[in-house]
Amino acid sequence: MIHKINSKQHNSKLCFVCGLKNNFGIHAHFYVTENQELIALFTPSDEHQSYPGRLHGGIASAILDETIGRAILNKYEAEVWGVTIELNLKFKKPIPLDQQLKVIGRITNESSRMFEGTGEIILPNGDVAVTANGKYLKVPIEKITDFDIEENEWRVVELETDPKEIEI
Repeated sequence: MIHKINSKQHNSKLCFVCGLKNNFGIHAHFYVTENQELIALFTPSDEHQSYPGRLHGGIASAILDETIGRAILNKYEAEVWGVTIELNLKFKKPIPLDQQLKVIGRITNESSRMFEGTGEIILPNGDVAVTANGKYLKVPIEKITDFDIEENEWRVVELETDPKEIEI
């Protein structure tokens, strides 16, 4: 299925998942689709392994948590942040290193204080490696942490390689 990309979300400096200056991070980029799903693209490397040649399950959890939690940003003009309450995963296939992976996140239910979502990690051959569902509390960033946009380099980083559409 072809997903047309409407926009790209922000990256930061040191976040493990989206931080572009974190030497050990996974440097994921997040793309908003025409149907308000969020697709993350990243390529895990040797630093992200558990068994040789395989992505660590904790990192698979981190990218799914971030992608589902960020999907709420697609629904509002002002940023709405999600704090994880519960995250459940099912590991179906081993995840290789050094290959671009796709992660999809979507909102499935929402109230004034909480939201729920689901997501998957998709292997290069199209197989689903991991599925997840989670519950999140909506919290303003100032109640989560002291967040300086400039210091954290929170911005959309346009790349020549940014896709116009993503096939899954």
